[in-house]
Amino acid sequence: MIRIGKISYWHVHAWDYTKQAQEHPGTEIVAVWDEIAERGQAAAEKLGVDFHASLDEMLSREDIDAVIVDAPTFRHQEVMVAAANAGKHIFTEKVIAPTLKEVNIILDAVAKNNVKLTVSLPRLNDGYTLAIRDILSQGVLGKITLVRARLSHNGATANWLPEHFYSLQECGGGALIDLGCHPMYLTRLFMNEMPKEVSAHFGYVTGKEVEDNAVATLSAASGAIGIVEAGFVNNHSPFTLEVHGTEGTLLYGTPESKLLLRTSAAGAASSENWTEQEIPANRESAFDQWVQHIENNTSADENVSLAIDLTKLMEASNRSAREHRAVSIDELSE
Repeated sequence: MIRIGKISYWHVHAWDYTKQAQEHPGTEIVAVWDEIAERGQAAAEKLGVDFHASLDEMLSREDIDAVIVDAPTFRHQEVMVAAANAGKHIFTEKVIAPTLKEVNIILDAVAKNNVKLTVSLPRLNDGYTLAIRDILSQGVLGKITLVRARLSHNGATANWLPEHFYSLQECGGGALIDLGCHPMYLTRLFMNEMPKEVSAHFGYVTGKEVEDNAVATLSAASGAIGIVEAGFVNNHSPFTLEVHGTEGTLLYGTPESKLLLRTSAAGAASSENWTEQEIPANRESAFDQWVQHIENNTSADENVSLAIDLTKLMEASNRSAREHRAVSIDELSE
């Protein structure tokens, strides 16, 4: 049994991960720490587990094997380095950290202490992602020219997001670094290359400290372009994916949850019409994969690699919007 210490209930998905840990036959939550003692104490009482006012005290427990991190984004380096140095495996909410420099500090601690790190990038495991990756591997779209991904909700206009999600200090940004993480890592994945330059534009529809409306364009050496869109101010905006190539196009969520293909590739049956593609079942969750990595002494290599690229793209996007210019990935400090 993997015994877990829960690091914070700051994030809106903290209780979702708690539920996953409770439902998994190989894990249990045995303790809670929170930077806000009252919130942590309430969570611990609800779970019937110990609350620790000191993170170091919780991490010093020999009966704790791992942690789930849902602390404020700006504290990720602090808590994850402490957890790694205490020999605890780490499952964390995205992003690993807001900057590449912080990510590398965390990864150094993870490697030195031989702990297993997995980042919650849930849409990597969804059936439509698996189907798109399979189709792309067949080459029927030709050379990829453009990937567009959009994810948006009305959290700011309908006032259901917690107020601390609008804190620039705590979050490192707004709609893009929170909700936009998902279209960002999917765009990076489907482009099949790391973009070299990012240009981002932020909108402040509700006048919050952080952006509530965002778009980032990603430019790759091959000539391919990625378009990432996210917002907290849209009421009926479907999750949308587009992958375009020299020979064809894939569409998902426009607005139905169907995957459509049209291609002129030799031998393809869908050159004249759009054809609906089969979408497989979701594979195991990132949390379940993390448990497997702990049990089997394996590593979440692709997950972590994409999470590193995600931070690079987010850091470049934030800098681009702030400085009103395109930012090269090579400019980021390691």
